[in-house]
Amino acid sequence: MTITDSLRALLAIWHAKPVSDWFVVTFDQQLVHLRATPPGRKAWSQDFPWDSIVRICFKPEFLASDGIYVYTSQRSESYVIPADATGGEQLWREILRRRLFDDALAAKAVLSADAVHCWPPAGPAA
Repeated sequence: MTITDSLRALLAIWHAKPVSDWFVVTFDQQLVHLRATPPGRKAWSQDFPWDSIVRICFKPEFLASDGIYVYTSQRSESYVIPADATGGEQLWREILRRRLFDDALAAKAVLSADAVHCWPPAGPAA
């Protein structure tokens, strides 16, 4: 990658639409609703039930939105939810209220740099 390519990539980050403009998360008592209309890509939406959540990870980012990774019993891969999404902060508060992520670990996670914090912690290797 040339210096010019690097500068273009950096400028694209600075001029990109904020994630809150194109990613929305809402929820009710039973479901979490995700809706995205990413610039230059196809729009999509997905839902998952609260009671299907088996693990949540939080990853702070430096130049991007912090990530909330929600693992469910419905599929092997996580749902990746930007913390800066519209409704992202409310979702994080609801996750903590429902005790789906440890409060002490949450305080540590939001202050750390580039470490992934998961709840419940990983069990012993098989």
